[in-house]
Amino acid sequence: MKQEYRQIATVPKPFVKWAGGKRQLIPILNENLPKSFGTYYEPFIGGGALLFHILTERNGQKCSISDLNSDLVLTYTTIRDKIDGLISSLKNHERNYQKDSKTYYYSVRESNPRSEIEKTSRLLFMNRTCFNGLYRVNSKGKFNVPLGRYTNPNIVNEENLRSVSAILNTSKVAIKCRDFESVLRDAKKGDLVYFDPPYQPVSDTANFTSYTNKSFTFDDLHRLAELCLKLDSKGCKVLLSNSDSKDVAKIFSEKPWKINKIQANRSINSNSKKRTGHFELLIKNY
Repeated sequence: MKQEYRQIATVPKPFVKWAGGKRQLIPILNENLPKSFGTYYEPFIGGGALLFHILTERNGQKCSISDLNSDLVLTYTTIRDKIDGLISSLKNHERNYQKDSKTYYYSVRESNPRSEIEKTSRLLFMNRTCFNGLYRVNSKGKFNVPLGRYTNPNIVNEENLRSVSAILNTSKVAIKCRDFESVLRDAKKGDLVYFDPPYQPVSDTANFTSYTNKSFTFDDLHRLAELCLKLDSKGCKVLLSNSDSKDVAKIFSEKPWKINKIQANRSINSNSKKRTGHFELLIKNY
């Protein structure tokens, strides 16, 4: 029995629900990884589904992850460095939430904690209890999602957080807060760079790019495309996920890019019927 528990505890999963999370696409992404690569870079880390898969499957794999969302980056480093304090803070949130979920939720949403543990704990608490598990900030950078309708949300999720903490501690993972273009300075020939940016909208109503208060614009997409070409000329292996939009297909229509159209369900949509039947593009240069 102990052996089995230890096995389960070594399979970390994303600890936040994130728009465009990749957990259900892992089998397809895994098939599309190159047979071998140097350092793994992921400049829009989000929930980290592919990172955790790679760390679990490839012992000793060197990784460098980053994001422009400083709250998210802080969450990764706090889980790595201060797991006991974080779990204790989340248990406190859970107790208070169970007493009066609505009043407590909105008081936490208005709060602006200073300590790293409390900031991280607030983000995880909001992510578990807010409507649809949607992380969204307004133009002032304030979290603005209403309370979700959950009977018993898994606020602490201790076993998974400890698994994540353990694998971040025992593996070679650099964690940075920076713009995606910074990867060009570090990535070398033979390294793998996986981009999973906020997606280009496929329709006027499908625009979700507000996971940081600086939206990911059409200009950013062009910046990303140019960066991909520079990485290609350095001999890096590049893998990119994006929406099945005409803009994206056009920008990556020429060599060296190969485009695969894959089926993907959306874990975040207020209408559950709209979570299925989506396609997205997987683009690579190898």
